[in-house]
This record gives sequence, structure tokens and C-alpha cells, in this order.
Amino acid sequence: MKKRSRACVFVLFLSIQLVFGQSTKPIFDGYLFAYFEGTGKRDLQEQLRFAVSDDAVHWRALNGNKPIIPSALISQTGGIRDPHIVRGVPDDSFYMVATDMFTAKNGWGSNPGIILMKSDNLIDWKHQAIDLAALYPGRFAQVKWVWAPQTIYDSTVGKYMVYFTVRYHHNEKLDFYCAYANADFSGFENEPTLLFSPKYGGIDGDIIYRDGVYHFFFKGNTKDANGKEFKNGIQQAISTSLQGPWKENYVYVDAYADTSTVVEGSSIFKKNETDEYILMYDLYADGRYEFQRTTDLVDFTSTPESFQKDFHPRHGSIIPITKEEARRLEQRWGGVPAGLLQPIERHDRFQFQAKGNPILTHHYTADPAAIVQGDTLWMFTGHDLAGGQKGYTMKDWLVFSTTDLENWTEYPVPMTISTFSWAKSGDAYAGHVAERGGKYYWYISTNWSGIGVAVADRPEGPYKDALGKPLLTNADCFDSKHSWACIDPAICTDDDGQAWIFWGNRECYYAKLKDI
Repeated sequence: MKKRSRACVFVLFLSIQLVFGQSTKPIFDGYLFAYFEGTGKRDLQEQLRFAVSDDAVHWRALNGNKPIIPSALISQTGGIRDPHIVRGVPDDSFYMVATDMFTAKNGWGSNPGIILMKSDNLIDWKHQAIDLAALYPGRFAQVKWVWAPQTIYDSTVGKYMVYFTVRYHHNEKLDFYCAYANADFSGFENEPTLLFSPKYGGIDGDIIYRDGVYHFFFKGNTKDANGKEFKNGIQQAISTSLQGPWKENYVYVDAYADTSTVVEGSSIFKKNETDEYILMYDLYADGRYEFQRTTDLVDFTSTPESFQKDFHPRHGSIIPITKEEARRLEQRWGGVPAGLLQPIERHDRFQFQAKGNPILTHHYTADPAAIVQGDTLWMFTGHDLAGGQKGYTMKDWLVFSTTDLENWTEYPVPMTISTFSWAKSGDAYAGHVAERGGKYYWYISTNWSGIGVAVADRPEGPYKDALGKPLLTNADCFDSKHSWACIDPAICTDDDGQAWIFWGNRECYYAKLKDI
């Protein structure tokens, strides 16, 4: 008996170890793009901005494409360029670096260094400007440019390595230097040292690790015997060690290398839950931002693709984000695509605050109807897809609640047009909700297929078809001559407890309702 008890205890202990020993890997639902702007007022372009996407192709700028942090607060020069952001490994922090340079005011002559930034939530950032000449005069007193810094975690030493392009006043060669950041990411542990010296020089480096190999993408060039450049574009070097040595292959991976179109500012990231990588770059002379795809970091698609966006980015970088992080960004700056905010799982909720009218800005909604239950107002709406189509594309309905008309809760989609198998129109049009006997009845219109009614035990649903057929059709609109007459139901209960339904377009109809 004692031996059996010990065995049970051992099995229980082992199971606890297995459960608590597993690391919880974040589930990434979207992407965050850190960039500076290429259009608008010149003195506002060189400032940090964020954009978000749910598919890495269609992007929306946060904060109305205005800076999320004024450059004057974080830089020595008053401007920042080339922001590079990474997720912490293995910690949960976020790290960002940028070029400390304000060409709108100071031109291209020189810049002092870079900026280090750290955040635990993507909202609040600690920052420190690093002036290479002032901090390390022995090696960098004559530095001219310190450009395009990036950060990568070195698992062999458990530290973050920051690397960047350096050019001196007395030497036109562009090389890459690096240093390990200190524990709080506010400076370097030691003086930066040479990391990689491409044969013809390089700028805008970006390192990514895959299957035991570090891939170093950068803008390189090719020169003739007289030292005259005749070709440039995105090249790659590889190494099995982050500290090198780096082997160049002198092959251009971007699609424009053999054309007159120039590119720079390459950055590569892996798409969520796929084997695909995106190599993006800045077509700075043409005001475009494009990308090519790869699954092995060697062979890239030959035809560049364009991002769909409401801003004009210059050299930036992209990281994956979770739905929770997307919602946090929405609360602070707004602009996050609805797909990253809308609850999917049954018990998921999205909390947001209305900032005046319109109440809802992350969905395209229409035809609101409201009921009050106790101290809670419930709002039911139609839902149009987010642009790009002609006319209405409405396939589901949405539901929200509030107790103060300022702080709102969004719930998972309560029903879709497919809830009504008889609705061949496929249109989820205006509706109205009424409570009766502890049940909630949602009367909806489906354009020419008729008016239906769904029922649920809770105002937030889920709802199911209560009848299995239309409650009303165009045949009930006896005085109408057009096909969309049987729409827009509204429910009213009189002082005697009798429920009435009103509906119609052009002509108004009404009828008594009986309990289902």
C-alpha cells in the first residue's frame, strides 16, 4: 500500500512538472510595422510611426499616421530614421533602435549616433541616445555617419547585439560595427567593434537566423577596376556565427538590381504560422515600398509585390503581434484593423472606449438598434465589410454593450446570414431586438428574401433561426411594387403587453406579433 502511494505521488509530481515545464508560445494574429514617413511636412517626416496588419499585406497606420513619439523627446538631433523593432527573446520586452538624424534641419553632413528604446507593452518606451564620438572618442572621434541600427538576440551569450553602418570623415568605406547592449538596454557594454566589412561597402543591414545559418541582408554595390560603382541593390552574406566571418556571394536578390530603379532599407520577417518570409525594401526615389517572397532565404519570387496601405513608409521593420497587443495599440492610438480586435472565441471580449461620435470606428456599422436591460444598454448593428467593394457587402451582425455610454464591450459575432438557410439573397440587413419571457428575439431583414427572426437565451447570443422560414416576405407588402419592400423591422410593445412589428421601405406596414 505504501509503495503504491509513493508511485501515485511520483506520477502526480511528474505530470505537474510536464505541465508547468512547458513554455507558452505566443499566438500571433497580426503584424506591427515601425517606420518613418516619406510624405507630408518635411519636418514631421523623420519621426516614429506605427502601422498594423492582419495579413502582412494590407496595412493601416495608427494614430492617423501621426508620430507616436515626437523625435524631439528621444533624439539629440530632433529626428529619427530607420526604426528597427524586435520582440524580446527570451524575455517579453520589445526593443527598438533608430538612426539619430534630422536631415530636414541638419542635412546629410553628419549624425552623432543612434537611439536605444525598450518597452514592456509597445506603448510606453524608455529611451537613450548614444553619441558614438562623445562616448568612444578613441575609435569614433572622426565618425561621419552612424546609420540604420538593428538588434538581434545572441543566444550563445544571452545578450542583445546592436549593429549599424559606420562611415568616417576620412574614409568613404561603409562598414558594419556592433556592440552588446547592457542589461537595461540603455547603452553598450563595450566600445563597438567591426562586425562585417563588405568588399565594396554596405548599408542597411538586417540579420535573420534559420537552420543554423545567419543570413545578413544589406544594400551593397559592385565597382569596376577604377572603383566606380556600376550596380547596386540588396545582397546577402552568410555565417554560422553571429560574429562572423561573413561570406559574401555578390548576388543581388532584389528584382530591381539590373534596372535603373534603386532600392534600400531592406528588412526581412517571417509570416505567422507559415514557412514563408517577406523581404521588403524602400524604393526611395519612386516613393514605393515593395516586397518579394521566399521560403529558404535563397530563392526569391521574381516579381515584386506592393503593400496596400494608407501611408508612405520609409525604411522600417516588422514584428508579429498577438491579438492582445493589437487591442492595446488600438486603445492607445487607434487604427488597428477590425479583424485583430473582434472577439472570435465564445468567452472573448473586446473592451474599448468611445471618444465621441462616431461611437464605433474599428467596424463599418449600420442600422443600430438598442435595448436596456437593468443598468446595461445593448446595441445591435449591421456590419459592412471594410471597403474595396461596390455597394453593401453585409454578411453578419454585431452586438455591443455599455453601462455608461463611454466604455463599451464587443462580443463575438452573434449570427450570420447563413443562420437563415432560406435567405438566398445573402444580405444581412437591418434588424431590431426585443426581450420576451427571458428570451431575446432578433428580427432581421435580408433584402428581397424576407424578414426573419432569431432567438437566444442572452442578448449577446449566439442566436439561432426561430422559425426556419421567413416571418414576412414581399407577398405581405400588398401595396408595394418594388423588391426591397420587406425590410427594416422594428418591434414595439404597447401598454397592454401586445408586441407589434413595423417594417417597410417607401410604404410602412405593421402587424400584431404572437408568442413563439
